[in-house]
Amino acid sequence: MINFLKKVYGLLAGIIVFILYLSTMAPTVTQLDAGELATAQTLLGIAHPTGYPLFTMLGHLFLLLPLPFSIIYRANLLAAFYTAGSASVFIYTVKLVIDNIDLFKSKKTDKENKRKRKTPPTPTKGGIRTPFPSGRVGDGLFFPELVKYLSALFGGLFLAFSKTFWVQSTSVEVYSLHLFLISVVMYTLLLAFTKSNNAETPKHYYWYFLAIALALGFSNHMTTLLILPAVAYLYFVTFGFKVSSFKRIALMLLIFFPLLISIYAYLPLRAGQSPLLNWGNPIDLERILRHISGKQYQVWLFSSTAAAKKQLAYFVENFPSEFNIGLILAFIGFFAAFIQGKKFFLFTLITFLSTVLYSINYDINDIDAYFLLAYIAVAFLISFGVLQIFILLKDRHLGYSLPIPLLIIFLLIQSYITFGKVDQHDVYLFEDYPKAALQSCKKDALIISYQWDFLISPAYYIQKVEKFRPDVHIIDKELLRRSWYFNQLNNNHPQIITGVSATIDQFKEALVPFEREGQFDPVLLEKLYQALLKGLIETNIDKREVYLGAELVMNEMQKGEFKLPEGYTLVPDLFFFKVVKTNKYVPADDPVFHLRFPKQQNYYVNFVADMTGSMLVRRALYEMQFDNRARAKVYIKKLKEELPDFAIPAGLAEVIEK
Repeated sequence: MINFLKKVYGLLAGIIVFILYLSTMAPTVTQLDAGELATAQTLLGIAHPTGYPLFTMLGHLFLLLPLPFSIIYRANLLAAFYTAGSASVFIYTVKLVIDNIDLFKSKKTDKENKRKRKTPPTPTKGGIRTPFPSGRVGDGLFFPELVKYLSALFGGLFLAFSKTFWVQSTSVEVYSLHLFLISVVMYTLLLAFTKSNNAETPKHYYWYFLAIALALGFSNHMTTLLILPAVAYLYFVTFGFKVSSFKRIALMLLIFFPLLISIYAYLPLRAGQSPLLNWGNPIDLERILRHISGKQYQVWLFSSTAAAKKQLAYFVENFPSEFNIGLILAFIGFFAAFIQGKKFFLFTLITFLSTVLYSINYDINDIDAYFLLAYIAVAFLISFGVLQIFILLKDRHLGYSLPIPLLIIFLLIQSYITFGKVDQHDVYLFEDYPKAALQSCKKDALIISYQWDFLISPAYYIQKVEKFRPDVHIIDKELLRRSWYFNQLNNNHPQIITGVSATIDQFKEALVPFEREGQFDPVLLEKLYQALLKGLIETNIDKREVYLGAELVMNEMQKGEFKLPEGYTLVPDLFFFKVVKTNKYVPADDPVFHLRFPKQQNYYVNFVADMTGSMLVRRALYEMQFDNRARAKVYIKKLKEELPDFAIPAGLAEVIEK
């Protein structure tokens, strides 16, 4: 039984973590990319750059399982499984390092380590005697087997219940699989290092397994490149800068590239079949390279020193909340790792710094997940901090059992603090809001918006997978700036763009030099873009209701960046502004929706609340313009029901109360 537990201890810990993750997992679609990614997995589509082919194919296979849950719940469930699995792999990785800590010493002790490895270690009653070069404690201490396992377990649990790591388990996202694969990469890397540095029977072929792991990692997320500096460090520390070293790298690349290319071949093969979700339409080499390199996002990479300072400030400010009380152990582990194994310490430091330095130069709002590898590096230090706690708090009579209650208390405190920040078990808002918005529209309506995080992405899943109001046509205003998007529109909404086909052809032609980074005419591009937007309104207004997203009206139109065609005006509806060709009163339906707001407030929840409240107020004000006080009261009453704390304009509140 003991031997069995020694083999499956990390797996059992992962199962426990997975069960706890279920309590915080979102029951339905969430904000950001969740709706789009779930749709890509379900329908074998092509997601936003870099395409994530492995994530899509594995997700599709999992969703084929006849589990008694909704598709989106199953997709979220898979994310929790990936994240818990990465915690398990991390636990085994820590144990591997501790078992081979003498291989990570500095060059000064390499010869001594090799000499010691030729002599079998002296067995002792609780473990194997291991060098512990501490000036204060002295040599001769050993790590009992139980302490090794507990250090690995506690380190893995502190990582599993850190904020950004835990968040990846709550809903479908590519970072959950990324965590699992990067954990496998790190385990394979450290295994290859230890096997190659075994003085008695060095085995170098494990580096070829690393090539496979890296190919899988890159086939899911390109930030796998952040581990490469640490890979290079351990590799050249092991083999040096020799001709044979580079020959081995060449062989690794011969394994790496065929596997990577075979997985990414999914993109052109599937694009050629015109799936409903076909981001980038990567049907030729130019489009494939543009898509997998994230060309359209590179404008935010290394954009300015000001942006880097802003992201660094955010990282520093947010960092304590990741592990909170666990940072005490990381501080202890920082010095313990340096003393016990300088090579491993440098590996961890390189991993941390390369991740942070790259990520702070990416100027996006949802940057947290890009720091995940740095947090894994911190978790390694926590594991060494736990190991040091066992050594320092060893009691003559109680042995190593004294630190266990302390570490459990630390872990419970961290988990409790983090739980409230990541809990999404009551998040239904990003299903309710898009459904209410779609339901408020007339049959066969056209919506022009760029509410990706709150409306467009969730609507992909709601409309394409759940088949809720598939008759409503949503056009992403910002994606209209990309040539590939017209192929997707032609497949999904041909009747919407038929009337502007000539403008589309002109616009696509003008886009060619822009997308190829050649000489382009920005004035012409903007002119054609504006003509395209106006043409979509003019050619559809007599066939169907046309709605504009509130964010478009409140931002671009108020700034004069977009104007309606001559003779058109806007009327506030329930969730959108309706485009009309009259100044007469235009009625709107009763607000019969209900939005379930979660207890936890954040930017995304507050955005939906502000947008919903603002539109209800605008509709009430519109009713008052036509002296329809009774109708105005209907919308204000709904506002008070849904958002009791929303500030109603004083003048409107007084009129309604009369």
